[in-house]
Amino acid sequence: MAILNEEQTMLRDAAKSWVSEKSPVTAFRKLRDSGNVDGFDRAAWAEMAEMGWAGILIPEEFGGSGLDYLTLGLVLEETGRTLTASPLLSSALVATSALLLGGSDAQKKEWLPKFASGKAIGTLALDEGPHHAPANTALAATRDGKGWKLSGKKSFVPDGGAADVIAVAARTSGKAGDTNGITLFLVSGNSPGLTRHRLKTVDSRGVANLTFENVSVGADAVLGAVDQGFSLLESVLDRARAGLASEMLGAAVQSFDVTLEYLKTRVQFGQAIGTFQALQHRAAKMFTELELTRSCVEAALVGIDRGANDIPALASLAKARASELWHLVSNEMVQMHGGIGMTDAHDSGLYLKRARVAEATFGGASFHRDRYATLMGY
Repeated sequence: MAILNEEQTMLRDAAKSWVSEKSPVTAFRKLRDSGNVDGFDRAAWAEMAEMGWAGILIPEEFGGSGLDYLTLGLVLEETGRTLTASPLLSSALVATSALLLGGSDAQKKEWLPKFASGKAIGTLALDEGPHHAPANTALAATRDGKGWKLSGKKSFVPDGGAADVIAVAARTSGKAGDTNGITLFLVSGNSPGLTRHRLKTVDSRGVANLTFENVSVGADAVLGAVDQGFSLLESVLDRARAGLASEMLGAAVQSFDVTLEYLKTRVQFGQAIGTFQALQHRAAKMFTELELTRSCVEAALVGIDRGANDIPALASLAKARASELWHLVSNEMVQMHGGIGMTDAHDSGLYLKRARVAEATFGGASFHRDRYATLMGY
């Protein structure tokens, strides 16, 4: 387990307190049942930004606190425990990372202060099909004078319906499957020709499909270098994977804690079901997997902060472990709660649904096992 400094400990404890008081699972239920089109509570997001969470990674010169990925991961873990829906991952981590790693000075000055204050939301639009496949980018960007025109579609964009600016992966040369020829563009959410179709997802989050029809952007919209965006994209994605793994870890810990408490209090045949050896073995397996996954997730976050040379492997290991962990724990949560676990009245179904969507986001376990093996030379 990573050794936390005083500032990290304070932020984690503040996050734990806030989510339990202001954003418990009951708040998520209320949000789900309200028909909220954004997929998150804007008032709650404003509070999160006011506490500085939206600017954790953003340097002080742009209105942030200039902290690190481990710190943001600790906050994401706490929000994951209560299934808090917010742009914390898509904007404060993913879009912010895209600007920090590939943005020009002008782009940073325009957007980072707005991200830090919560006044603007950013996201990344990447995948175009049912599976995560960064190299398969096909959305076309063609030269138009000094600028570009974008045409194509993006699927399942996190917070895609509410984002004020979108980092879009487009193909400026080559064909789908090539790693060369991909370029990242910053596109305004209200650009003419951009259509956003909000989706109703099983995990009740703000996801949208985007259609680009000759969306015009200037030359100053390019993030990084033209045709050379794949390495930048992978760097952003590895940070996104580690951050999402943190959220998944938090949700898995909460799923385990709720299940463990039930095993201690549910009486059957005159004794607590937690005394049954078969259930004890299953609980022990979950606990072991939780501890192993925490080591992987924290190693990825610390590796990013230290600029390790094996960040891709660490990120894939963390995401694969977190995906398999939460799949296991969410299944066990439903099964061990018996009949009540199969109903919407109990929270277990909410955790199971979110687990399945989070698994597929930024690459599932099979994607990352294969990527990890390739990176290791197998």
